[in-house]
Amino acid sequence: MADQDRPAPPPRHWRFIPAAIAAVATLWFAQFIGPVAAGLNPEWVLRWAPSLGISFAFRLDGLALAMALLICGIGAMIFLYAATYFEKDRRLLSLLVTLGFFAISMLGLVTADDSITLFLFWEGTTITSWLLVGFDHERAESRAAALQALLITGAGGLALLAGLLMMNGVSGTTRLSEMNAAGDIFRDSALYVPIVLLVVFGCFTKSAQAPFHFWLPGAMAAPTPVSAYLHSATMVKAGVYLLARFTPALGGTELWTGLLVPVGAVTMILGAVWAARQTDMKLMLAQTTLMGLAALVMLIGLGTEEAVVAAMTFLLVHAFYKAALFLTVGMIERGAGSRDYRKLGGLARAMPITAAAAAVSGLSMAGFPPLFGFVGKELIYEAGTLAGAAVTLASLVANLFMVICAGMVAIRPFHGGPRQSPKDQPADPGWGLWLGPVLLSALSLLFGFAPAVIGDWLVAPMVVSVTGEEMQGHLALWHGITPAFVLSLVTFALGIVGFLGLDRLRDGLAGAEPGLPRIENWYDGALKGILTFSRSLTNASQSGQMTHYLRATFLASAVLVWGGLLAGTMEWPGITPRLGLIDVMVVAIIIASVAVVLVTNSRLTAICALGGVGTGIAIVFVLYGAIDVAMTQLFVEILVVVFMAIAMVRLPSWGEIPFRPGNALVAALLGSGVAVGTLAILATPLDPYLTEFFEASSVPKALGHNIVNVILVDFRGFDTLGETSVVVIAGIAAIAALRAGRRANR
Repeated sequence: MADQDRPAPPPRHWRFIPAAIAAVATLWFAQFIGPVAAGLNPEWVLRWAPSLGISFAFRLDGLALAMALLICGIGAMIFLYAATYFEKDRRLLSLLVTLGFFAISMLGLVTADDSITLFLFWEGTTITSWLLVGFDHERAESRAAALQALLITGAGGLALLAGLLMMNGVSGTTRLSEMNAAGDIFRDSALYVPIVLLVVFGCFTKSAQAPFHFWLPGAMAAPTPVSAYLHSATMVKAGVYLLARFTPALGGTELWTGLLVPVGAVTMILGAVWAARQTDMKLMLAQTTLMGLAALVMLIGLGTEEAVVAAMTFLLVHAFYKAALFLTVGMIERGAGSRDYRKLGGLARAMPITAAAAAVSGLSMAGFPPLFGFVGKELIYEAGTLAGAAVTLASLVANLFMVICAGMVAIRPFHGGPRQSPKDQPADPGWGLWLGPVLLSALSLLFGFAPAVIGDWLVAPMVVSVTGEEMQGHLALWHGITPAFVLSLVTFALGIVGFLGLDRLRDGLAGAEPGLPRIENWYDGALKGILTFSRSLTNASQSGQMTHYLRATFLASAVLVWGGLLAGTMEWPGITPRLGLIDVMVVAIIIASVAVVLVTNSRLTAICALGGVGTGIAIVFVLYGAIDVAMTQLFVEILVVVFMAIAMVRLPSWGEIPFRPGNALVAALLGSGVAVGTLAILATPLDPYLTEFFEASSVPKALGHNIVNVILVDFRGFDTLGETSVVVIAGIAAIAALRAGRRANR
């Protein structure tokens, strides 16, 4: 798109309105922290489809409130960052609007207490994230990444919908709070296994768990503010959120644990190890996001009190440091001109604010005290030691690579000898870019020193939402010399050694990568297979011949009609034919007209004969008192004859038309099926419900004494409007086609 065709950027003062709205929304949600911590869960319900028991129902419990605060609070910083980052970009307004709709979708998702409402907002995040990932749509890389994210998360959304509908059927309600209160009903149901498989499939695709994990690093084609928002507190945590939300209803079984724990452990190790392979710090952070999400999935799968406390704490920990680090990498790119840590060094003096934010958030990601990340890591180790050696080992491997990656983003670019960066004079960017990372880093430091504050006011209500029981004890920075603390020391030691040998480790992983199987091969193969099948089906079905399309349509209709007749309970009616002279004449007209169509070689004669068939049917309507239908039939026949006559006389002569047995067979099948079906309907007792309803309702509800007119205008108003629109559009199209043909002949 040329620059002159792009919309002009919004005025300067308008850029900060979305950030202000998100900040106000954060304060509004913050007022519920006290009531929710005290056990109150405010609800808001708007009746939507009462006959189906569906409502726009929203509910704030501990889990929903924490997610809402993250979405709005981090969202305010993202909006401010984006308004500054794209200050001179003409696409800024489009980005802010799309980010706004994404934030609304996420808020609706986490606060929804109705399964259908939840699914609508779930799909809203899918569509808006697709737009955000493909924001630079002129680049093939962005389009491919957006398509990949859309297909994988969209397929998961369909599976989730099926699972939610099954849950609705088993529980008899669409309210999530009522479903969670009836967990034993699900676990005892014969549909429990398919429900769990469908719901977990949907959550795994959304939160990028193996084997669907590859779409998330690919989403790094999105701009930095988008990556920070999607990968910290919002979209990728939607699947984790839903697993936590449905734990009371579906958790606590071997199937649940057997799905979540192994998949989480494997994805956690994959993400952490391959993060060390990257040199692009943004891509490295995307890989560590896989580790964070997988750790949450694994902990939720364990389901113990210690694991749930660790999961809820780490959910907050991850949101703080990951959003800050993504934004910090954007600051490095803006200030120094690169995201490749190999090209950067010695930036601390030139970019002190960026260096400070990266150091604090990086230490929190590595789990060093006294940061909030240390509290979260200790809780993960505590839950792992209680779960067994395999979980502990997976956590240890993942965490030591997190230490290595923290050094990549927090130490390598800022310390050591200066390198020739792409920008000759690197410097900290403006306040609009550094304010968000600084605030998030400050939160990681604050809650590290005072974890009991966030533990009592946010984590404890979150635990109640997942387990239904009060959290025992309080979060603390120091628990003494425990197995978890020893594991932390081991993690620090191995991580520091790994960081010192980072270049050799990275090169070793890069050398091993070509010989390893690509897990995403299944996606490439599936996409290629779908495209190949689609092309084959298109080539087979789209021949370009109208007769081919009509034959296929009529044959499909015949199969459906006869299938319904043979599979149903058809009764042949006891009809005694009593034909009068007028009946015989009408049948004779129709048969004669059909015979003429079959044997004539004249287009005009065939068209007129078809009009004879329609006229005979109109006479039948008159005989049975349907005068209005007969008039409509006659008008249609007149129009058809006129238009077809005008159109076909302009075509070349068609010569002899050979008899086609296949076409005759299709016509016989469909015609006989319609006839037998009509007779079967006549054998069915008439239900007078609609007749009685219209008779009783026409005058008091529609104020009309002509029942037919009332039905057409009031009770079937939209249907009648649609039919009229179709006729008008068809007429306009026919006139346009005829006028175009006339101009072509001149």
